[in-house]
Amino acid sequence: MTGTTTFGETTPDTIAVPDVAPGRHPGLVLTALAMGGFAIGTTEFATMSLLPAFAPDLGIDAPTAGHVISAYALGVVVGAPVIAVLAAKVARRTLLVGLMVLFALGNGLSALAPSYHGMLLFRFLAGLPHGAYFGVAALVAASLVPRERRTQAVSRVILGLTIATVAGVPLANVIGQLVGWRWSFGLVAVLALMTAVSVRLLAPLGPPAVGASALRELGALRRGQVWLTLAIGAIGFGGLFSVYTYLASTLIDVTHASPAAIPVVLAMFGLGLTCGNLVCAWAADRALMPAAGLTLVWTAAALALYPFSVGSVWTLAPVVFLIGCGGGLATILQTRLMDVAEDAQTLAAALNHSAFNFANALGPWLAGLALTAGFGLPSTGWVGVGLALGGLVLWAASSLIERYGASG
Repeated sequence: MTGTTTFGETTPDTIAVPDVAPGRHPGLVLTALAMGGFAIGTTEFATMSLLPAFAPDLGIDAPTAGHVISAYALGVVVGAPVIAVLAAKVARRTLLVGLMVLFALGNGLSALAPSYHGMLLFRFLAGLPHGAYFGVAALVAASLVPRERRTQAVSRVILGLTIATVAGVPLANVIGQLVGWRWSFGLVAVLALMTAVSVRLLAPLGPPAVGASALRELGALRRGQVWLTLAIGAIGFGGLFSVYTYLASTLIDVTHASPAAIPVVLAMFGLGLTCGNLVCAWAADRALMPAAGLTLVWTAAALALYPFSVGSVWTLAPVVFLIGCGGGLATILQTRLMDVAEDAQTLAAALNHSAFNFANALGPWLAGLALTAGFGLPSTGWVGVGLALGGLVLWAASSLIERYGASG
């Protein structure tokens, strides 16, 4: 596939010219887009750590409070395709601003939630813009630079989310402990509004492609390579979540570490995500599909080390970092979808985050089955290995179909 990318569209046999409004630097646009990723990453991961704080305040137990997290994930899964299809004719800057305003509203209302059922509704609302924002922001980011640097541009947007796991989540947790959990959601709402203003001022308008329509976006679902790419993420990425979900429990019950070690090890995971995001983007701009395959092999190998590392924090922390590096797969697959979705890129790009939220549900569920069967917390690593290898099988199938010209 040759040509340039202009707001996610491929124009064959033309010279790559970044589509940036006069006087606006691509770096500033990418920073504004990354701010939205930081806000989304902060609320997505911090809600888990704030669960012990808001559960008693809303008069519910911890398992019931977990449904609040599921409501957000459901919002992501539902919102990504629906918004991408319905907003097919909306200029991309306008859409991004609207998504951040909706995200700010959902988090602002979460901060004011009077009851458990209200919290469920508001977290679902906050989740709706998540996938569509990252999908559209990725297309805009790719349009700002020559084709050979597009994955690195996309990684700058996702970098906001990975940095959130290192800085934003601990900050929200500290705020929650000092002045109350509601202020943490309020902080995210403010960040979202700041993003909306920044994107409005800095980003090019990015009018919809000629002929854009809801029907054309739905055409992405007729392409077998789109489904295979989404499946690679939905299965292959689940291994990271199978371990991450039970990491704190493993540290306390198996490693017998101090509770103070938990945020440190979680930060190692976040650092791995950040490094993996940057390195995988660099590799993908040189060899996209080989980079995806190597990332899955890396992830499987790192997860295989996990059961042998849980005896000490000193061995566990570096392995968790290595596992986190596998998170760079998200950036690679985001760019892959730009190639295989052809003229229906908005829906495909948004669905990438629905796939990863499916992985976020699948990994912990399978790991939970292993724990119920009595295999112990270290076995979550082996569950992750199986999922990473499953993603690798799907990657191989996608590569072979593409090579022999039998793509859907």
